[in-house]
Amino acid sequence: ERMMGERLFHLVNLHQEGEMKVTLVLEPRSNLRRGGSQISLSAVSHSDSASSTQSLSHGGVPELLVGLSYNATTGRLSVEMIKGSHFRNLAINRPPDTYGKLCLLNSVGQEMSRCKTSVRRGQPNPVYKETFVFQVALFQLSDVTLMISIYNRRSIKRKEMIGWLSMGQNSSGEEELNHWQEMKESKGQQVCRWHTLLES
Repeated sequence: ERMMGERLFHLVNLHQEGEMKVTLVLEPRSNLRRGGSQISLSAVSHSDSASSTQSLSHGGVPELLVGLSYNATTGRLSVEMIKGSHFRNLAINRPPDTYGKLCLLNSVGQEMSRCKTSVRRGQPNPVYKETFVFQVALFQLSDVTLMISIYNRRSIKRKEMIGWLSMGQNSSGEEELNHWQEMKESKGQQVCRWHTLLES
């Protein structure tokens, strides 16, 4: 399953009566991102049709769509695990049973809080849509690291990591660092981005 392209069409443009025929030219998602700033990226990311930019060019590496928001008044860091893409079961040839584990670390790497999603069974592109809230004071926000790991549950006792990413003080890459920075500047609005998972 691979998205070839997509196009935003605002329903505001629809006439209330009669039929309307519109030709839409599809674009790769990466073009949409760079196109006009009119497009609400969080709205695009939330639609179930949203697919990853990378999957168009990277040929199916495991990726995760994550939504971040931070309320400076309440100190609430909200992390939404939205959906995954191209999760594979390395050992056997069937879709994996996956779950996500989130861990918040302080500046010296000590665990402050942890939580995990429920298991999505037999889905290579699982939809999680689960939100987790961490309490982080504004002065701590630049010093914490959010680790997200995706696991394939082979059996009750056996699991294997599909991949991981980190954001915050010790971000695992430039995309992750940028996403964290955008969240800090978004004044409480959710910012959604796809992230390529790193192998364990």
